[in-house]
Amino acid sequence: MTSTDTFTAALRDLISANHILHHHGVVDAYGHVSIRHPADPDLYIMSGFLAPALVSSPADLITYHVSDSSPVDPNAGKGYSERFIHGELYKRFAGVNCVIHSHAEEVLPYVVTDVKLRPMYHMAGFLASHGNGDGVKVFDIDALYRDGEQRDMLVKNSRFGAALADMFATSDASTSGSGPRSETPDESVVLMRKHGFTVVGRDVVTAVYRAIYTRINAEVQTKAMATAGFQGLTSEQSKDCAVMNEEYQQKPWKLWVREVERLPLYENTLSETRNFA
Repeated sequence: MTSTDTFTAALRDLISANHILHHHGVVDAYGHVSIRHPADPDLYIMSGFLAPALVSSPADLITYHVSDSSPVDPNAGKGYSERFIHGELYKRFAGVNCVIHSHAEEVLPYVVTDVKLRPMYHMAGFLASHGNGDGVKVFDIDALYRDGEQRDMLVKNSRFGAALADMFATSDASTSGSGPRSETPDESVVLMRKHGFTVVGRDVVTAVYRAIYTRINAEVQTKAMATAGFQGLTSEQSKDCAVMNEEYQQKPWKLWVREVERLPLYENTLSETRNFA
């Protein structure tokens, strides 16, 4: 595959990811997904200010500098104010190549209460793959606000984005915003108090898988709590299930892509180049 083919495939999958996340209830008109540029790790790509379901072509995408989340093209259209979630995670972790931010309603109970989100079953082992027995971490932006700043919960500058990125490391330096660049994060998912959650992955397939099963796992936990007491995965089970999750995530990805390719709402001008061989 040539470099041009690799780039085209990356954009095609990014567009498909927007559609898949919408189809599976991870995003609605809000929420976003990005990828690190496949040829330049100092750049990342995500949709402009557009509902994910309506992203359809490379013309809908904007390329940003990882360093400060400014657009490469100074004449680019309006982008997401929360692109700093993405830029700061790419800056903080060299091994992160896809970032997803969501407000999925099934997860929201766990960002407005003190109940910890925990991995309930084998498909969501990644939620505690690093032995976090206390449940998924929760980032609280409120402590970071300075006098006069609008407390709208949005991660709309590099200071907020860097603090969120630090939460993905075991140091839990959630207010430093100055963590060193490292290869891979310790956490796959971080919840965001009174807001939503953010997911990272080494590639778009991994991140989309984690985002979808974070939503499903939250729904399972809520139903289990309403029914009776519940028992989630142990730390050892979570660790081993996380390994299994990554071995088999290509299977649902192919299904999810085919689903959105067949639904009239979603248009992907690059989909005709797909090859499932």
